[in-house]
Amino acid sequence: MDLRSNENNRAHRTREMDRERLIVRRGQPFSISLQMSDTLPPKHQLAVVLHLGARDEVVVKVQAGRGAGDRWWFSQQAVQSEMLLTLHSPADALIGQYRLAVLMMSPDGRILQKTGLHMFYLLFNPWCRDDAVYLPDESLLQEYIMNEDGIIYRGSWDEIVSLPWNFGQFEDHVVDICFEILDNSRAALRNSEMDTKSRSDPVYVSRTVSAMVNSNDDRGVLSGRWVEPYSDGVAPYRWTGSVPILRRWSESGARAVKYGQCWVFAGVACTVLRCLGIPTRCITNFSSAHDVDGNLSLDVLINEKLENMTGSGDSSWNYHCWVESWMRRDDLAAGYDGWQALDPTPQERSDGVYRCGPCPIKAIKEGELGVKYDAPFIFAEVNADIIHWIVQSDGRKVDQNSVGRNISTKSVYGNFREDVTLQYKYPEGSQKERAIFEKAGRRVTHPTNGEAEPEKLQLSIRHAQPVFGTDFDVIVEVKNDGEQDATAQLTVLCLAVTYNSLHRGECQRRTTSITVPAHKAHREVLRLRYEQYAACVSEHHVIRVLALAESARHNEPVLESTNIELSVPELHIRISGKAFLHEEVTGVVSFTNPLPVQLRGGVFTVEGAELSLSHLEVAVRFSIKPSRTGLRRLLIDFDSDKLKDVKGVATVLVHKRSRLSTMGIFGPLPFADTPTFC
Repeated sequence: MDLRSNENNRAHRTREMDRERLIVRRGQPFSISLQMSDTLPPKHQLAVVLHLGARDEVVVKVQAGRGAGDRWWFSQQAVQSEMLLTLHSPADALIGQYRLAVLMMSPDGRILQKTGLHMFYLLFNPWCRDDAVYLPDESLLQEYIMNEDGIIYRGSWDEIVSLPWNFGQFEDHVVDICFEILDNSRAALRNSEMDTKSRSDPVYVSRTVSAMVNSNDDRGVLSGRWVEPYSDGVAPYRWTGSVPILRRWSESGARAVKYGQCWVFAGVACTVLRCLGIPTRCITNFSSAHDVDGNLSLDVLINEKLENMTGSGDSSWNYHCWVESWMRRDDLAAGYDGWQALDPTPQERSDGVYRCGPCPIKAIKEGELGVKYDAPFIFAEVNADIIHWIVQSDGRKVDQNSVGRNISTKSVYGNFREDVTLQYKYPEGSQKERAIFEKAGRRVTHPTNGEAEPEKLQLSIRHAQPVFGTDFDVIVEVKNDGEQDATAQLTVLCLAVTYNSLHRGECQRRTTSITVPAHKAHREVLRLRYEQYAACVSEHHVIRVLALAESARHNEPVLESTNIELSVPELHIRISGKAFLHEEVTGVVSFTNPLPVQLRGGVFTVEGAELSLSHLEVAVRFSIKPSRTGLRRLLIDFDSDKLKDVKGVATVLVHKRSRLSTMGIFGPLPFADTPTFC
């Protein structure tokens, strides 16, 4: 038997995965050939049998001759000493690793001869009109199935940072690992037959992936950790792609890889889902809410010193990443097909397991919180209000800020950001938005037509875009729009926090009494020095500034807050000369230390290969050997004792050298010596 892997894989758009093994997509025919020692005897027939599952939980007897679209069938054609069999799978066939055998049957139904079992993979097919993951736009398919390079957005809503990510869904043996992940799910280990028979449904498969990317209650891929130390694993910020994580998990016997945070969970989930054939993209929600008690508001309790107090457990994240997958929702009423939100980061349990989704984006936008799965939690992530309460005798509310800003994904048309906020919610402050809030069960405060509120002081916080390692100013402005001078006490607190609002330490505090003349403004300038914030700043490089103004003339204190992202320098990468398949090419990576102190223990990670360094300002020469042609991206990460998460990216065009280009008139052209590390 010849599975004709090279030809079939090219037709099924899986040739990048493997050229030796057969990997095909459902709902699309593929051909195999049989070498025959003789012609088929009269009235004898060929039969095809498929086995699926570790213990042959599913056996499919493929129908001979044209069949209905909901069943496997095959046709045959004799060509000299070969028999060409063309197999047709239904568009809702079970995905998985099949084993195929061809039998020669006697007229009375006895098996006379049987080939050995030959393995092949069957994937979802978003190019097939009848498949539940069908996506009728080739440009979207090229991005959300075929593109192995991506961007995940981080930072803050007003300072968005691009993180290049290597999804690598077509790299060697990634498809094997993806099915290994499904086989290690709780459902598969508990009842493998039921699990195997459910794998025709992308809703079921994607929900399994959402659970299995984290390891909180199963044999999942990643263990999450949001505070240092990470010494017994890999710090989340050091990963630049999914493949090293997946390989480490598989090679360790399905033991969780340490460690991940939300963008790492999302990146790995995107790799697995794209590999299985489900169109998927990474999403970043800036100013994201984690609403524990389900009241659609994040209640933050602080005292008059701006110190955080124990509250409901709600938290606000600078950003949070999840994925969206494209599929038809046959399990729901009409109107919910399309993009579905899936969140593999372990936050809350869904049906007893740490997973989230798939939930239709349309249900989130329309406030349909009864729609499966986990609509209330995702709705709160993009719609809840952050409400700060100052704990005084009367427990006053001091401010209210919305969440769900600049929801972002990589554009199909290039390496730039596409804003998808309006796919999740109506414009802030619109009548439609208020109507959706009421529909979702949240009370909305409408403006009154009576007397205006008493005049209040106005607070604002301004700052430059500082570089980590430099000193910078924070300017707090107190504006008085009233007719009389105002006396107030102003407290400004600068805190180091993680991107998900865990406090790491106090950088600077100032309390002062001020008088603001009528129709004037007072500016308070704080200089934050590197030595003040270096000791407590997290690897996310976030400083939170809180400003509180209290005046005896006003009923309520005034609070303002902002998060400052400290930027880090980029690595500069230069590739020397053309890159050719399976030939070494040299490159140089360099950067300048922005800190006023020496860096120690520096490590560059180049696609998983580490070079240990001890220089302060460095230019490192390295070599790579491309294993595939085409446009490829090289990702490099630098970490040291005091400066972490420094990234760089270079695009490399890998050529296939023709025989003529390597031959001179008298034979092969000489090549340069192999480059070395220095």
